Amino acid sequence: MRGVIMHGPGDVRVEERPDPTIEAPTDAVIRIVAACVCGSDLWPYRGADAPDQQLMGHEYVGIVEEVGDEVRTVAPGDFVVGSFVISDNTCPICTAGYQSRCVNGIFVDGGIGTQAEFARIPHADGTLVATPGQPDDDLIPSLLAASDVLGTGWFAADAAEVGPGKSVAVIGDGAVGLMGVLAAKQMGAETIIAMSRHVDRQNLAREFGATHIVEERGDEGVAKIRELTDGLGVHSAIEAVGSQESMMQAIRSTRPGGHVGYVGVSHDVELPGGELFFGLVHLHGGPAPVRRFLPDLIELIWNREIDPGKVFDQTMSLDDAAAAYSAMDSREAVKVLLRP
Repeated sequence: MRGVIMHGPGDVRVEERPDPTIEAPTDAVIRIVAACVCGSDLWPYRGADAPDQQLMGHEYVGIVEEVGDEVRTVAPGDFVVGSFVISDNTCPICTAGYQSRCVNGIFVDGGIGTQAEFARIPHADGTLVATPGQPDDDLIPSLLAASDVLGTGWFAADAAEVGPGKSVAVIGDGAVGLMGVLAAKQMGAETIIAMSRHVDRQNLAREFGATHIVEERGDEGVAKIRELTDGLGVHSAIEAVGSQESMMQAIRSTRPGGHVGYVGVSHDVELPGGELFFGLVHLHGGPAPVRRFLPDLIELIWNREIDPGKVFDQTMSLDDAAAAYSAMDSREAVKVLLRP
């Protein structure tokens, strides 16, 4: 089968990989219907990490081809959505709602790689969720979004304790940040501030529910957010980048007693103890337990109550993966959907 392999920073190739097979009785093999490039894929692409023939891709929807003898919740022919972390969904960490840190967890990126034609999914019962039937083609981008960016934005809003009547600042205008805006709207936030300097992303943020756009950064950005919140700062901040600047922007924009939900993959972030102590804000985040939210998100999408698939502004063939990475790296695309 064909699959995307990153040989080094900026070096993305589509190559032949072995076809996956059932290796354990809890496995499923799925045919990938749609995958995509994630903002987190750009960290190794830009050299912040050290990829070496890394199997790429962790967002996926597909059709079950084959299952192991112990798989009970999905069957051949089912259309399924999976999380970007393999989980058994039965260990104490999973049952507490943190499936992304399952004791048997495996990150799909690197270990499996779903920017490919097929994938073997271990712990299929704990990882995959079947849709109510075969989806209409126009629902596939939204279901794909649920596999990571929607679930991650949703977790960020949940971790930030977004709720009715609250004010929210979203730091990061990539796909996850935009999904954080959508989630905040669904959770009833009254004031939703999207921090963005790009007109196309600003327009999409407004479409998803943003009430205000702030282009300023640093101290000027904090001042602007406080101006919009009676000088207090927001109740909730969503950090969706993973840099020192974005994390401090989130913390400093949040009022005492407020909450920061951070889901940007952290790169060299260091938190000043004194500022944390006197800031009096709650911090919660990390790799999103997407599996916790998948059933509800699939239902919202299936009933056409939300349309997160709008975050995909380009669609390419799997064979054009290198161009997809380049387009996202240069911000010519918000998010690229790949069709095998």
